Amino acid sequence: MRKLLAAPVKMSLSEYESQTYQTILKHAQEISLNLMAVKVENRPTEFLAWSEEFYRLCSQDLNLDLLEPEQFAPLKKLQDTLSNAISASQLKMLRIAPWPVFAGFIQEKAQLHALDERLRLLSHCQTLQNCAFSEMIDEDLLCLAGKHTAKHDPSVYQFDCEWFCSTKNNKPFHELWQLNASRFEQALQHIPLEGEVNLTDYQNFVRDYQAIFSEQELDAPLIPATRLLAMRRPDQFIALTNQNLDLICQGFAIAKFNNKDFNGYWQDLILTMRQFAWWKQAQSEGETEQQIWQNRAILIDLFMFADEQTAENSNYLKLKNKPLKNSKSSGSTGGRRRTKESVEALVDRALAGDDIPAYLKAKRESIITEVQNGKSIDQVIGLLRSIFG
Repeated sequence: MRKLLAAPVKMSLSEYESQTYQTILKHAQEISLNLMAVKVENRPTEFLAWSEEFYRLCSQDLNLDLLEPEQFAPLKKLQDTLSNAISASQLKMLRIAPWPVFAGFIQEKAQLHALDERLRLLSHCQTLQNCAFSEMIDEDLLCLAGKHTAKHDPSVYQFDCEWFCSTKNNKPFHELWQLNASRFEQALQHIPLEGEVNLTDYQNFVRDYQAIFSEQELDAPLIPATRLLAMRRPDQFIALTNQNLDLICQGFAIAKFNNKDFNGYWQDLILTMRQFAWWKQAQSEGETEQQIWQNRAILIDLFMFADEQTAENSNYLKLKNKPLKNSKSSGSTGGRRRTKESVEALVDRALAGDDIPAYLKAKRESIITEVQNGKSIDQVIGLLRSIFG
């Protein structure tokens, strides 16, 4: 273990990596005796691989039963620092990665990052592009905005709406989104659905987006805006979070900007991304690579750290696997029942499946009633299958 801990001294580290390494040593010192009991067989000579191996040892091989209660906090800080180091190193790859490396990395990490589920989210949002916000049900509006609720029936929304960027904790944004969705729609219409998005397009969006907040004497937050932009054009825009903003800036070697800096987002981040070889790649062949290419900007999120728990933390899976005894509350959020319009739309989507027999489609009104009373669509359809199937 001593040799592993000292290995980065012989590596060519950037200033950020050197600072990160010192932070890692600081947290490791507080559990040093426990670490010395861990058997080390692999000693990487490159910082990314070293960070991955050290994280694995701390997460899988460290005997947690021997830790004192006060040691769990420094262990958590150590793991967080290592995971950030992994993210920054992987994002750094994007500066020089050609398309085969970019696409190959995403496919390699597909299971850890729940790529199939993420692509279902992006596909669903693309189907909403030609729908007026005023005609959308609440579930779809929240899906675009990045907030997953118990109203997102897992039989219809087979994905976590918060992949890429969760905005659920941004209360001012969601209050205005609920009251003025059509205003946000007008702002987004400045962004073309095809072709390159230019500076004027972006500036027009920013002007109208900021006006929604300034009228309420609020500062417009950048992060929810990046979510909306990336859902509209996932090939052109990167969705930011409070957690990944600094890491992406570090990985891209650009000046750090904050959650109000719309100019920094475009000038430093988006224009830098457009210089990378993988982004300038012509459209690829093959179904999987085409999906990656069409969503290539937003999919840099897969260069962030992920472990076996990342995909399992999906809100979609949590709702899907929720015990039936608690299902009565699944049709509402914060005490609010689904509207009949929402229920009808969700049931119609579920009944549109190729595997739905005619006798179930004939029970549409009964299914709507049961779902409006609190049952999930899967429950009702499952019950009807057991009775009539």
